[in-house]
Amino acid sequence: MTPRPAVTTLVLLLSGAVALAGCSGTSKNSVQSDAPAAGGTAAADPNATIKEGLRITFLPKAVNNPYFTVAQKGSDEAASAIKAELKATGPSEASASSQVTYINTAAQQKQNALVLSANDANAVAPALKTARSQGVKVVTFDSDAAADARDVFVNQATAQEIAAVQVKMVAEATGGQGEIAILSATPNATNQNAWIEIMKTELAKPANAGLKLVETAYGNDDDQTSFQKTQGLLQAHPNLKGIISPTTVGVAAAARYLSSSEYKGKVALTGLGTPNQMRDFVKDGTVKSFALWDPSKLGYLAVYAAGALASGQITGAEGEEFKAGDLGDYTIGAKGELVLGPPTEFTASNIDQFNF
Repeated sequence: MTPRPAVTTLVLLLSGAVALAGCSGTSKNSVQSDAPAAGGTAAADPNATIKEGLRITFLPKAVNNPYFTVAQKGSDEAASAIKAELKATGPSEASASSQVTYINTAAQQKQNALVLSANDANAVAPALKTARSQGVKVVTFDSDAAADARDVFVNQATAQEIAAVQVKMVAEATGGQGEIAILSATPNATNQNAWIEIMKTELAKPANAGLKLVETAYGNDDDQTSFQKTQGLLQAHPNLKGIISPTTVGVAAAARYLSSSEYKGKVALTGLGTPNQMRDFVKDGTVKSFALWDPSKLGYLAVYAAGALASGQITGAEGEEFKAGDLGDYTIGAKGELVLGPPTEFTASNIDQFNF
C-alpha cells in the first residue's frame, strides 16, 4: 500500500516480495499454471519502437485511494508520452476478489496491456492467466500477483528496506522501548504481509530488544475502519508506545485520531504515507517521521513497462533493458521484477520539499 528527501533517502534495493491476487480461498499451490510464465517465450527486440495507440487498463486496489490517485497521475503522464490510451477503473473496496471482473473486462475489450496492483496474490491469478492467454500483457505494480500470472512486476522498493526503515523510525520515536502495534491494510495484502514478516525479523534483533510487538490490526485500507482500529489498539493496550502503519490510508487515519486525542505526543506513529496527506500531522507534532517512494513515478514506470511489453521491446526476462522515459534506463531482474528505487524518509525538515 505508495508510494526522497533533502533528503534522507533510504537504502538500496533487494529483490522482491510484494504479491497479491484476487480469489479468496486460493492457495499459491492451488493456482493452475496454464498461461506463459513471467517473461514469456518470444524473443525481445530492444530496437523496437513503442507502438502508438496502445490500449492500457490501469487497475488499482481500489479507486478513490489517495495513493493510487497519485500513481494514476504518473500513469497518465506516461500514457501521454507514449501516445497510449489509458483507461482507469477498479473496485471501490480493496477486497480479495473485487478485481476479477475488471480483469475479465480488460481481456474482453482486447486491451493491449493491464497495469494492476493486486489485492490478493492468488485470487486474481486465474483471471490474469486467461487474459494473458488472450494476448493481454500484464504488469503488476505496488503489490504483485502470482509470478506465473503476469509478465513484469514493478516493485516500489525492496521489501527489506521498506520494512527496516519503518522499524528504525518507530525505534527512534519511542527511544527503542515499549509496546508497539502494527495497523496494516487487508489480511491478504502480500506486500503488507511481506513487510510485516521482515519487521518481525528486525524486531528480533538485539538492537530492538526493548520493543515488543503486541498486536497486528487490519483497517482494510478503509479510512473509517482504520480510524476505529487505531482507537481499539489504544484501548486494548494502555501501555502502547508506538504504531507502525505501512499503508497510506491507515497511517493518515491513525494520525487523525492521535492528533485530537490524549495520546498525542505520548504514542508515536510512523509508517508509509504521502507528504501531502501527512504534512499537517508532522507539523503539529503528531508524527515525527514516515516514509514512502513517489507513487506517481511508480505508475509512470509501470505504464512504460506495459508499453515496452506490448511493443515487443521486452518480454519480462531477466537482463532485458528498456528506457522508461524521463526515469531513464531500467533492467529487468529475477522473476520479471523491476525496482523503482529506494524510498525517502520524510520529517519536518524536508517535507515541504515534496508535493504529492
